[in-house]
Amino acid sequence: MKIHEYQAKKILSDFGVPVPQGEIAETAAQARAISSRLGREVVIKAQIHAGGRGKGGGVKLAHSPDEAERVASSILGMQLVTHQTSPQGVKVRRVLVEEVVRPKKELYLGMVIDRSTAQPVIMASESGGMEIEEVAARTPEKILKVPIEPGLGVLPFQARRIAFGLGLPADVLNRAVSLVTSLYRAFEAKDCSLAEINPLILGEEGRLLALDAKMVIDENALFRHPEIRELRDVEQEDPLEVEASGYSINYIKLDGDIGCMVNGAGLAMATMDIIKLYGGEPANFLDVGGGASAKQVENAFRILLSDRNVKAVLINIFGGIMRCDVVAQGVIEAARKLMIKVPVVVRLEGTNVEQGQELLRGSGLNFTVASGMRDAAEKVVKLAR
Repeated sequence: MKIHEYQAKKILSDFGVPVPQGEIAETAAQARAISSRLGREVVIKAQIHAGGRGKGGGVKLAHSPDEAERVASSILGMQLVTHQTSPQGVKVRRVLVEEVVRPKKELYLGMVIDRSTAQPVIMASESGGMEIEEVAARTPEKILKVPIEPGLGVLPFQARRIAFGLGLPADVLNRAVSLVTSLYRAFEAKDCSLAEINPLILGEEGRLLALDAKMVIDENALFRHPEIRELRDVEQEDPLEVEASGYSINYIKLDGDIGCMVNGAGLAMATMDIIKLYGGEPANFLDVGGGASAKQVENAFRILLSDRNVKAVLINIFGGIMRCDVVAQGVIEAARKLMIKVPVVVRLEGTNVEQGQELLRGSGLNFTVASGMRDAAEKVVKLAR
């Protein structure tokens, strides 16, 4: 689950990471009042779940409360388009009004989970303020990586290694060690999959500040964090994905034209791969789960067909826990109720597969029964064209 910059900064601040002074505003008048309280030059930052806000016009300076009001008015309500949003952009509903801090040096500091080693990894670079992916691609030697043993946490020598690797002056090292330790504590305590400070700046008088922050929380751990669950901003998410989550359906919208309904995440990934292999483009990832009911099948159908780009549907079910005849009956009932007009290819395998296939063939509906994944992919790609 993604959260906003101002929410991430509040969490980091609670764990001892220094951040600039600032407040959130939902109206231009509120932005003016915050600027007056801060009593200095401020930066107005659009709050959306995407990077590249500055290039899209979502980050601007204001030298006075009057200017802060004008700038906030121009940003609030805009459809902000960045390289991380859709072409339609995302509507800005709130801005962060924050003190301007002039950096002497911009750094990068972040933590992710390295799934190959099953460990958290701290990454640091003197090339802050840039996209870390670009730094990694062009100058990987500029990124310092330190794996952390989960049972031990960040050890003092590791924090010092990061501080030295950032090229910081000697009188700032202790502060940097404390900051690295605080970042790890926040990362671990909130069950993050990503915690990133970019840029981490060295300001006047040796101040270290998290000028920007990003956190992604592992959704599987939200049962432990009701306070984090409350931070979810569904207005920043795809409406179909939000609706699917309400039915315990795992759905992610993509850019293709072949809708997919599959049981099991691994099989769903393989289904998208084989569609690509045969020249098609999947319109979504959709996992109805291992024990989906007829109602879930109906909801899944309705959600994937709400995407106007879908020209054909591939249903790929392995009947282990689910019986194929029960799945087939659910598919038939859903197709009749929703009056599906696009062609539907169904591949069933597993328990009671013959009965399931007979039900589909005898339904009188526009189903194409496939004999395997290759056959299903070939047929659905052809039908979509």
